[in-house]
Amino acid sequence: MKVATWNVNSIRARQQHVVDWLDAARPDVLCLQELKATADEFPFDQVRESGYEAAVFGQRTYNGVAIVSRYPLADVREGLGDDEDDPQARLISADIEGVTVMSAYFPNGGEVGSDKYDYKLRWMERLRGLLEQRFDAETDEVALCGDFNVAPWDDDIGRPTEWRASVLACDSVREALDGVASFGLRDVVRPFHPQGGVFSWWDYRGRGFERGNGLRIDHVYCTPKLAERAIGAVVDRAERARKSPSDHAPVIVEFA
Repeated sequence: MKVATWNVNSIRARQQHVVDWLDAARPDVLCLQELKATADEFPFDQVRESGYEAAVFGQRTYNGVAIVSRYPLADVREGLGDDEDDPQARLISADIEGVTVMSAYFPNGGEVGSDKYDYKLRWMERLRGLLEQRFDAETDEVALCGDFNVAPWDDDIGRPTEWRASVLACDSVREALDGVASFGLRDVVRPFHPQGGVFSWWDYRGRGFERGNGLRIDHVYCTPKLAERAIGAVVDRAERARKSPSDHAPVIVEFA
């Protein structure tokens, strides 16, 4: 099974990019984030013509997530499922061929110490609670895919001195991600790139892609049973080099 995750930064702006990429890369599952569109605005027909079905938890202007799959989607769930009043569309999950796939768009956090940053840390804490409530880390096969807005290691950053104290890489946000992972999730991309230097996001500002000023903030984390089946992981940099690209590139993991 080939699973990919991609923050498209507006499905309406990048609809043809997504369809072209599905036709060329042929993933079994593609998790999308930052749709910036409602479900009514999602290109279901075009995706279906490429041989896929989709589950969408949409939202205009910001947020919005989806799962696109060549296989049937079962038990589709939206949101974190807790008692907190949260209007932001940031999580959708579905069971696909015995694997629970989750497409997650973690909050960016704005500035360290801001209300948005507090929301980011709280959201990650709530996600950990959802994992504990729904799954058994030792027996269930779960893939948490998406834009986590966290670079776990300094070598996941092209220019650490520029980003290390930011909401994407500071100690407290890394600790929060460790808290999510401590449920029993493994980063399945890192083992295939142990020296780092592989990025998935480059800021539009300052020609970040051209200057190598990137960060690895898009991830696939899996429970051990599924992680052991990972046989390869790459970032499709060519997609970021296209005309009018998203600021993120697809991250692809293949499982035996």
